Amino acid sequence: MKKVNIEPSWFDLLNDEFEKDYFLMLRKFIISEYKTKEIFPPPKLIFNAFNLTPVNKVKVVVIGQDPYHGLNQAHGLAFSVQNKVKIPPSLKNIYKELYADLNIKRDSGCLENWANQGVLLLNSVLTVQSGIANSHKNKGWEQFTESVISKISEKKKNIVFLLWGSYAQKKENHIFKNDHLILKSVHPSPLSAYNGFFGSKPFSKINSFLKKHNIKEIVW
Repeated sequence: MKKVNIEPSWFDLLNDEFEKDYFLMLRKFIISEYKTKEIFPPPKLIFNAFNLTPVNKVKVVVIGQDPYHGLNQAHGLAFSVQNKVKIPPSLKNIYKELYADLNIKRDSGCLENWANQGVLLLNSVLTVQSGIANSHKNKGWEQFTESVISKISEKKKNIVFLLWGSYAQKKENHIFKNDHLILKSVHPSPLSAYNGFFGSKPFSKINSFLKKHNIKEIVW
C-alpha cells in the first residue's frame, strides 16, 4: 500500500505546546477571566484564525498585536471585525492601500475570505478584556504564537510574513529568512500610516511572490 504524505494539522504541530507549564497556567488564567469578566473574542472564536486557515493552506502570515476590545468587534482574526461592524481606523488604512495598490475596494471589515484563501491573520495575544487594550499581555499567549510562527517557518517554504509596525517586527527572529519573504513597514495606524505604510504595495508584492513560486495568488 502506497504511503500518503499528509501535512500535519495545527494540533499535530502545536501538541507539545499545550502540555507546557506556561500554557497550562495560561489556560487557567483564561478560564478564570471568562468566568469573572467580559472577555473578547467569544471563547469559541479564540482559535478562529487556525480553524479558517489550516496549516496546509497557509500562504501569508499577518501578525497583529491583540484583539479589538470593543463589543462585537473581535472574532479571532488580526485586523478583522465581524460583519456589519464599523471598520476600525487601521483597517481603513489597509483598505486605502489595497485600493491604491490593486484598485480593489472593500466594504466589509470581515477578512474571513482572506483567511479562507490562506492568509493566517494571527494576533500575538489571542484574548483581551473589554475596554482594556493589552490586558492579557505577558500571560503566555506571546510564547504560544511565537511558537506558531517558528513552526510555520520551519515546516513550510515560500511563506510571506507581513510585519506591520515595530511590535510585529520583533517576531522576525522567529522566521527562517532564507525560505520565506518578509515584508516590513510601519503600522497602518493613523498615527504612522503616512510614514511608509501608504505606498508600500504589500498586496501586489505578495501576489508577485506567490506567482513566482507557482502558488495560487490571493484574491484580495
